[in-house]
Amino acid sequence: MEILHSKIFGENLSSTPLLVFHGLFGMLDNWGSFGKELGDFLPIHLIDLRNHGRSFHSEEMSHDDLADDIANYMNHYGIEKAHVLGHSLGGKAVMQFAINYPEKVEKLIVVDISPKAYPPHHQGIIKALEMVDFNTVTSRSDVEAVLTQYIPEKSTIQFLAKNLYWEESGDSKKLNWRFNLKTLAEKYNQFVSNAIKYGVFQGETLFIAGEKSNYILPQDEFSIKQQFPKAQFVKIKNAAHWVQADNPVDFATVLKDFLNLNN
Repeated sequence: MEILHSKIFGENLSSTPLLVFHGLFGMLDNWGSFGKELGDFLPIHLIDLRNHGRSFHSEEMSHDDLADDIANYMNHYGIEKAHVLGHSLGGKAVMQFAINYPEKVEKLIVVDISPKAYPPHHQGIIKALEMVDFNTVTSRSDVEAVLTQYIPEKSTIQFLAKNLYWEESGDSKKLNWRFNLKTLAEKYNQFVSNAIKYGVFQGETLFIAGEKSNYILPQDEFSIKQQFPKAQFVKIKNAAHWVQADNPVDFATVLKDFLNLNN
């Protein structure tokens, strides 16, 4: 059994740990400053999802697979119960986890995603990533030049480029993506265009949305409450989909309040 790769802050603290999961094409490093800040209050596990970062690659990528990975991770580290937080794709993973393994979840935090199916909306990014030929590019700027032909937003290109690394084979090395692009492209509809499976999680739940994002719509709140009856909803000002990056101060404040870390 393969265990997800992680970086742990505040591991000597005795309080309930918080497990944090990034979104599609992300990695745990996206949450580094957050982990350092919150690691003063409780143990924080920043975790790479399967097919992302330094975690294992697999041809399977369903919501249930992601939920099982979290359970296996907790069992590996001897964690009986944890707070779990997920952003975007990570949010779908933690929602499915809370429904499949409710006894393992203390509090659930979902960032800018709902349980519903979403229409495919990353085709442009996937095409751009597939257009990078690692047999011909020799630098990060080469890769960014290819991506710029397909992706207008510089911030998105910089976010994707964080996944580049030098892959060594024998005496030679070449750039490659840390994420498993092949599986993420092939199984995209499985984890984006599918709702999470029906079930009910009765524990305390917080949905955090960006004020400028449309991932969680007002009309979604009714259906969210069907599966997460104790759900609370908070909107973060001056933030779009990357809530924790757009307004880290308000994001951390909301989280500390929900986890009772300000007492």
